[in-house]
Amino acid sequence: MIRITLLGTAAARPTPGRNVAGLAVQHEGDLILWDCGEGTQRQMMRYNTGFNVGAIFVTHLHADHFLGIPGLLRTLGLQGHRERVEVFGPPGSRGVLESAVRLGNDRVPFPVDVQEVEPGTAVSRAGYQVEAFAVSHGVPAVGYALQEPERLGRFDVERARMLGVREGPDFGRLHRGETVEGAEGPVGPEEVVGPPRRGRRVVYTGDTRPTRKVLTAAQGADLLIHEATFSEEEKDRARSTGHSTALGAARLARDAGAVRLVLTHLSARYADDVDPLVREARSAFPGVRVGRDGMTVEIPYPEDGE
Repeated sequence: MIRITLLGTAAARPTPGRNVAGLAVQHEGDLILWDCGEGTQRQMMRYNTGFNVGAIFVTHLHADHFLGIPGLLRTLGLQGHRERVEVFGPPGSRGVLESAVRLGNDRVPFPVDVQEVEPGTAVSRAGYQVEAFAVSHGVPAVGYALQEPERLGRFDVERARMLGVREGPDFGRLHRGETVEGAEGPVGPEEVVGPPRRGRRVVYTGDTRPTRKVLTAAQGADLLIHEATFSEEEKDRARSTGHSTALGAARLARDAGAVRLVLTHLSARYADDVDPLVREARSAFPGVRVGRDGMTVEIPYPEDGE
């Protein structure tokens, strides 16, 4: 199971209905955060994500993307958390993030490791990895992609039975690529196992202009979560501040062949009326959704559909 919970969908400052940037990413039993704006721990309580956080991935050092770290760590400590938490940020971020870890916390009662990640590097997690990719925001910044490894191909149970393979351990060995004995001799995996199946991919851009590097990172994504701070009416401002319009994000999702698109990081001017963003984005990507705090998106395996 992959479940994404949007904890904050506002740009720059909170509004009555939207907190600042933060996403909870749950992969099976592992919980990580992408960005951690102020108030993130309260949003996690409100939307029942749990608090067993293993890692926090910060896209860049604008305050609305990382100032929730001190409060979250303090909350974790008060709730009895004692497992290691890793904090990752873009090049040049280590000093500021280490200060954030210490801010207001006389002693964090569990290990916290702060590391910088270069674009193109990947952090291994249980059953998946988080890849950092380059974005364009005018300050050192990265986006993140959750990528699962390829899965084994489908196992043709009826074909294996027909070939006389004994059910039980021999089925498992055959599925894992070993040759086993059948009724009339050896049976190889190529006879009963289909081609490998791709793993799921979820991409979060953080703050960025639409760029070719973001397009490359989003290729074939099962879910693309892309910032859409402005509408096309403010496209010049979006360009000058290193942000995207809803239409720009939708065109990128279309060109990347993304399966689903969720827009986030919305200017306060759209706090109560997202229709302008929806209208322009749908002209390029009809299935787009504008994110709201508390929205959850579950990602099925590609062949399972919805």
